[in-house]
Amino acid sequence: MPTRQSSDASKGKAAVSDVYAAMRASILKGEIAPGARINIDAVSRSLGVSQTPVREVLQRLEGDNLVVYSPGRGYSTTPLLDLPALRSLFEFRLLVEPWAARSAAVDRLANPAAALEKELSTIRNSMKTTSGDARQDLVAHDTRFHDTILLAAGNPVVQHAFAQTHCHLHTFRLYPADIDGAITIAEHATVREAIASCLPDRAEEAMAEHIRNSFARFAKAFEGTADLSPLESDGPPRRHIVT
Repeated sequence: MPTRQSSDASKGKAAVSDVYAAMRASILKGEIAPGARINIDAVSRSLGVSQTPVREVLQRLEGDNLVVYSPGRGYSTTPLLDLPALRSLFEFRLLVEPWAARSAAVDRLANPAAALEKELSTIRNSMKTTSGDARQDLVAHDTRFHDTILLAAGNPVVQHAFAQTHCHLHTFRLYPADIDGAITIAEHATVREAIASCLPDRAEEAMAEHIRNSFARFAKAFEGTADLSPLESDGPPRRHIVT
């Protein structure tokens, strides 16, 4: 039989998990505004929990780079990416992710096509049943899809560097609420098909096209981007990165 101590620990973990999900969703949806100071007491009262899980969650969100701690001020949400920061982030992705897709398509033994297809099936089913803002589902899908390809590329240094950008969380904070994700999912399917067919050139091209298109979509969150120059893929050949 579970002891009272183990039961209390399980409840504590559940509380932290629930608070984390709720606060993360509020930040992504903009319900907690960018740059807003977070009142720990107010959050704990609104969620019906003590301050302890809220403080633990804020530390996790700080690790996600969604909140920042300032001495004397406490925790506040991080500001949204500006356009130069968004471009810099996608330039980094354009260097790394097409190479990762190429690498995944080359290795037949570690080919992630089955995992990618399962992920695509999951998000398609979710989009059919989700009403309203599907941002949370899209963030989770986008993260899993791209992380699966990076993992298959087999370079832990690249994986770590990519993870530190928290790109999915920060770019999806810019996503318009009425985006249904259909275009993103279709582009992911094209990347997956090239990887499954073990066509390295096509996989690299499909991922590069997806990254460029994603940048253009996210950039629409900013005014005055009608004449925005497209994201270029000039740079060192990605296929020569050593794994």
